[in-house]
Amino acid sequence: MSEMNENENTNSTVDAEFTERPAGAEPKTPSHDKKHTRKSHPVLTIALSAVVGLGTGFAGGYAAVKSNSSNGTTVVYKAAQSTAATTQTSASTSSSSDLTTTEIAAKASPSVVEIQVKGTATSYGIFGGTYETEAAGSGVIISSDGYIVTNNHVVADGNEYTVVTSDGTSYTASLVGTDEKSDIAVLKIEATGLTAATIGDSDTIQVGDKAVVIGNPLGTLGGTVTDGIISATNREMVINNESMNLIQTNAAINSGNSGGGLFDGQGNLIGIVNAKDSGTTSSGTVIEGLGFAIPINDAMNVAQQLMENGKVTDRATLGVYVKELSQDTGNYKAGLYVSDVVSGGPAEQAGIKAYDRIVSVDGTEISSYSDLSAILNKKRVGDTVEVVIERDGSQKTVTVTLGASGN
Repeated sequence: MSEMNENENTNSTVDAEFTERPAGAEPKTPSHDKKHTRKSHPVLTIALSAVVGLGTGFAGGYAAVKSNSSNGTTVVYKAAQSTAATTQTSASTSSSSDLTTTEIAAKASPSVVEIQVKGTATSYGIFGGTYETEAAGSGVIISSDGYIVTNNHVVADGNEYTVVTSDGTSYTASLVGTDEKSDIAVLKIEATGLTAATIGDSDTIQVGDKAVVIGNPLGTLGGTVTDGIISATNREMVINNESMNLIQTNAAINSGNSGGGLFDGQGNLIGIVNAKDSGTTSSGTVIEGLGFAIPINDAMNVAQQLMENGKVTDRATLGVYVKELSQDTGNYKAGLYVSDVVSGGPAEQAGIKAYDRIVSVDGTEISSYSDLSAILNKKRVGDTVEVVIERDGSQKTVTVTLGASGN
């Protein structure tokens, strides 16, 4: 079974998902709604059989920042940038220059925290009612004054958050912001003088480099350290219907590691752990040693926007709500449909309407939301795309200038 290390007592599976929907907005739908359900165990399906090409989806790499927040000046620490010459020779010199796993653990462990999440859920039926849920995951301190990056799926549906630092101190945390598409969230605790992770550069890592994972597996084993190598630097995946580019590692990852850190041979943070693959394939082959992390350059881009704005504001968007039909339904063919358009948004300005089927974008056939996501992840605000739509049995091509998600 392929897993996303969920907020460790809840499982989320999605048959079809609306996207780009403002909070509280309810789209129209051309057919039967497919429900978003949550179960009692912490894993999200990775659709390994539906891998598609995609880009990072973020505007450039992360750079060291000093930003003004409501709590004062926040400093996020970043490792010194490698020169081009150093980068080219790192493969042959990394083994001799790497710290030992013991040294990496000593440097990085103080920046990794345990996260405990409480929420409420509702069950239906004769014994239905509202009940309290509990979950656990991991996080990484990214500023000395208490900002912590983790996964969106760790904090999703929570209303109380507790952070336990490596010295055993417990803090009540507030939720700064979340971004479901990138699976990144930021928490804040009221503390100073914390040990923040040194942010590395995920664009310079190479296959075979040393990798160390630190987190809270099973939600009870905080501070656990596992090591291995970088197995792939840019693995194209579809996770919970979202196209993502992830770092793959063979370092042991289990439920509860979500939101924890993936560190390089110098103890620099290069990824935020978010998924694993385990179990067996359809042919019965046992799956082992497949763990995944969000590249830190992507994660920090999103985290910084959450810290500054509470949301991601620069993601390219068509300005539509979409509905995916996996089979022919009534008069509608299987495919991806526009269920509604954002008023005044790019799609509406280009003449796209609700119930249009998106046939292709820039010449690439579209049959699912993940197909569309893969293309948009490569685009920037202001780019134009050629969209072929089908309406009332006829196809037409429209040009759409992509807008910003924050608008």
